[in-house]
Amino acid sequence: MAAGCRGLSRIVGASAGPAGSRVPSRAGGNVKAEYDAVVIGAGHNGLVAAAYLQRLGVNTAVFERRHVIGGAAVTEEIIPGFKFSRASYLLSLLRPQIYSDLELKKHGLRLHLRDPHSFTPVMEEGAGSKVPRSLLLGRDTAENQKQIAQFSQKDAQVFPRYEEFMSRLVLAIDPLLDAAPVDMEAFQHHSLLQRLKALSTLKPLLKAGRILGAQLPQYYQVLTAPITKVLDQWFESEPLKATLATDAVIGAMTSPYTPGSGYVLLHHVMGCLEGQQGAWGYVQGGMGALSDAIASSAAVHGTSIFTEKTVAKVQVNREGRVQGVVLQDGQEVKSRVVLSSASPQVTFLTLTPQEWLPEAFTERISQLDTQSPVTKINVAVDKLPNFLAAPNSPGGQPLPHHQTSIHLNCENTHLLHQAFEDAKGGLPSRRPMIELCIPSSLDPTLAPPGCHVISLFTQYTPYTLAGGKDWDEQERNAYADKVFDCIEAYAPGFKGSVVGRDILTPPDLERVFGLPGGNIFHGAMSLDQLYFARPMPLHSGYRSPLWGLYLCGSGAHPGGGVMGAAGRNAAHVVYKDLKSM
Repeated sequence: MAAGCRGLSRIVGASAGPAGSRVPSRAGGNVKAEYDAVVIGAGHNGLVAAAYLQRLGVNTAVFERRHVIGGAAVTEEIIPGFKFSRASYLLSLLRPQIYSDLELKKHGLRLHLRDPHSFTPVMEEGAGSKVPRSLLLGRDTAENQKQIAQFSQKDAQVFPRYEEFMSRLVLAIDPLLDAAPVDMEAFQHHSLLQRLKALSTLKPLLKAGRILGAQLPQYYQVLTAPITKVLDQWFESEPLKATLATDAVIGAMTSPYTPGSGYVLLHHVMGCLEGQQGAWGYVQGGMGALSDAIASSAAVHGTSIFTEKTVAKVQVNREGRVQGVVLQDGQEVKSRVVLSSASPQVTFLTLTPQEWLPEAFTERISQLDTQSPVTKINVAVDKLPNFLAAPNSPGGQPLPHHQTSIHLNCENTHLLHQAFEDAKGGLPSRRPMIELCIPSSLDPTLAPPGCHVISLFTQYTPYTLAGGKDWDEQERNAYADKVFDCIEAYAPGFKGSVVGRDILTPPDLERVFGLPGGNIFHGAMSLDQLYFARPMPLHSGYRSPLWGLYLCGSGAHPGGGVMGAAGRNAAHVVYKDLKSM
């Protein structure tokens, strides 16, 4: 055990909650009786919405039920001395406009960009005493080709063309993220003038069509076909295809053989950090530092942010208009509008009086697909994992592959599909897909000297277990042990390095973070629940059937991921509506 870790107790299965210090939030003093706008939930989208509204002169308050702001973008010291990005753990998708508009760097946001960014060690039978092969990918095209050539010379030559092809699709889709989607309801029910106004929202779609041009049919296939079909047309080597396919299924209860899985891959490659397209990075201090920076930007302009203030219900006046919220302690807070960064199900089925919503609407909301295959395991270790395919340095210092997303059980796409089949049957997968990240490899502030924090993002695990079993402590630990056994096969000695762990199965993610079904995107990112169908057709975007109530979280367009777009877009829609009142 490293010197800095001596004396730390081993905490296993600590899924009940954090045992360490709280990340400070910026409280707004006493709750006032009235604001212009109230935001339910201090997740990153809710904080972004509040920051924009306040800058536009809309006096805004944010109410968060937990003791810490950030929603899923939060840092918690679960094990003494170890600070974890407890739910979300990587940054890439944050919209560049938000980064600059809210002056997040000025408010303390510091990033550690990763290059290389992906490492896939391969478990090979019959390798004997040879070092197993591995695939390390980054921003260097020539080095990528050298790595891929270990498995296929053909794929090495094709890979730059594949990246160029995907970059063009990202360029076309990107503008759609930063505006409200086409208002289909306006075309059906509203006046000619309103329909003409709604046509303006078609501009990003028309621009996308011009960018894609004659290749539109090929790009259409990327969005609608199984990702295996797309990748098979480009590549022959399974480790490369499986590595790329992880981005098409991560966080989604879908197989790489499922039609439409290609969009989820696209969703994970369209990010940009500090001007570098497709870059991913760690936030110094954990993901909660991002939320703190957004909150600081909002607070400096006058936003009031309250923790441990649960909203019990949305208040509606006799005319059917929102007039504020009621807190769990009984306090009434009036406001002209209410924005909810909670999921559509919580917003409309729990917080909103049902008599004010159309029955058909609430029925459709209750039917949204929120299946999730994700278990997040946060691990404290006293030394870096030592992979057979890339042995550690004699001094135990982080090597380039330690900063990446490390993909395990990803030798081929069939392994991913088999894990999916296990979960569909209510069984934790026998060989789960594992994405292992070590943010302390670049940010030493997260752990004691010589120690590290590890984020294990694993799938596939079902929300409901077969045979009527519950995700109790025994089942959680049994699954975590299975995951650790898998890691041990790639990096012998890993299990002996574990100081403590925090296990969050899909029901735990739902309970702690309010993620319906444990779904990290507030709902499936399938084509039937995207763009003008998010959260559902004819009720897309941010407005709801109840005047004055808006969605601003991941359940609205453009969906999940730490991008802040839903919060920013919703704020602009709300401001426009307030001006027209």
